[in-house]
Amino acid sequence: MSHLPYTLEDDDPSAPPMGLIVLQTDETIEPEFQRYFSGHKSPLFASRIRSAAEVTTENLSAMAADLRVAADLLPKARQFGVVGYGCTSASSVIGSQKVEELVRQGCDTAAVTNPLRAAVACAQNFGISRVALLSPYIEEVSAPLRAAFAGEGVEMPVFGSFGVAEESKVVRISNESVVEAATRLGSDSGVEGVFISCTNLRTFEALKTVQDRLGKPVLSSNQSLAWHMQKLVGG
Repeated sequence: MSHLPYTLEDDDPSAPPMGLIVLQTDETIEPEFQRYFSGHKSPLFASRIRSAAEVTTENLSAMAADLRVAADLLPKARQFGVVGYGCTSASSVIGSQKVEELVRQGCDTAAVTNPLRAAVACAQNFGISRVALLSPYIEEVSAPLRAAFAGEGVEMPVFGSFGVAEESKVVRISNESVVEAATRLGSDSGVEGVFISCTNLRTFEALKTVQDRLGKPVLSSNQSLAWHMQKLVGG
């Protein structure tokens, strides 16, 4: 065997990598992030975390035990500019600060965010504090989410849900269903915008349609997380 010469290229310091921790059951966030981050110069690396097929507060809370391990499976060569944990409801159950602590135990990153933290920042960016919540999940899961948003200064006086617990069904809820439900909830004069929760719910195509109908800001878990990660990484 011949040992051949080679050179090493320096990493671009203006393009720190981004990390994403994806639920095992999530079929939506990665293809939607490919669209949100199209053309972004920072590379995006994903790790998976075990998650149950049915969404309950008990199953969401259980993910805390695996967050450090999932973060530890991200590449180690460079510090991450930001790592996002892709679960809105679990972030409300575990708590954003605890999520950050666990992720930092597993990897070296300048910042950590999640859809809850990101959506609060996005709402503040739009100057809104009263939004309608559209969730795919059962009341057991949605109640702590609303409470977590309220604790961050974002009230959700209008709330609607598809009442689905199985992730395999959530990902297949039609775009038309999302548009119609979000439009109905956002039409309430008591709210300034809409938040569509869940990273596994397909919302990329729905957001503009609903916003055009309502004339109000319309946010989603994936849109907010992508926006916040780009903001934190400086792009």
